[in-house]
Amino acid sequence: MAKSLPPLTWFRAFEAAARNLSFTAASVEIGMTQSAVSQHVKSLESRLGVALFIRKPRGLSLTDDGRKLVPQVASALETLAAASRLFETGPTENLLTIATSVSVAEWVIAPRLTEFTNRHPNTRLRFVSTIWPDDFHMIYADIEIPFGTHKQFGKNSILLEPNGLVALKSPSLHGALHTLPLIESVGTSAGWSGWPGADAHALQPHIFVDSFDAALNMACHGNGVALVSEVLARSALASGQLVRAHDDALPSAEGYYLRTDETNNAATDFRDWLLETER
Repeated sequence: MAKSLPPLTWFRAFEAAARNLSFTAASVEIGMTQSAVSQHVKSLESRLGVALFIRKPRGLSLTDDGRKLVPQVASALETLAAASRLFETGPTENLLTIATSVSVAEWVIAPRLTEFTNRHPNTRLRFVSTIWPDDFHMIYADIEIPFGTHKQFGKNSILLEPNGLVALKSPSLHGALHTLPLIESVGTSAGWSGWPGADAHALQPHIFVDSFDAALNMACHGNGVALVSEVLARSALASGQLVRAHDDALPSAEGYYLRTDETNNAATDFRDWLLETER
């Protein structure tokens, strides 16, 4: 059986860290936590069997193997970006393009979308899935809902609230929080170790995923307690798929921000509808 390729996220973390010679600067650029960038690079080094960086107290330097890999990874990422741009044809009559994560599309928009389409039957919708903040620089969209910090997206955008993190589980999963498997989404600055009043060593995640959507689906299947954005939790709670595992909420430095092309009437209609449903 052919050996599978390392995940694209590992290469993206490596390339950003190599350009910046800093895990911290790379994390700001691609919208991940510093620890997530560091872990992705370590995973890539382990997979390739070589060290790519020399870790120094005040930064990074590339090893010979790292310097060999940089141009190949950078070229491959640009090729993928260019291939994607070939299919970005720009605005089309009556077509509203919405760029957001699968998490928002599935857990915020989809459960209520018929309300919008019933009000605006002549508006066609196109959803473009995004993962990292820099994905938004590569696509054209009338509505953008990125996940990140106020510094990244706060200007001329609206924070979807509430934006804390809550603990959700399947109604069939019983037991106290500290006795259940915990699910954590890599890429956020807050996690189970910061849970209010918790001993950091007592609440250790058992399952790590790279999106809130994956965390929610894991929880729906009874695999553990997911720590996810309150914005995403509403439909799962309303439908009874999930219940609160604890009444507390963990403050989060990141959130979902809504950006709109104010010159597009369909986009402002969608913005107003989305904010109305989130109240």
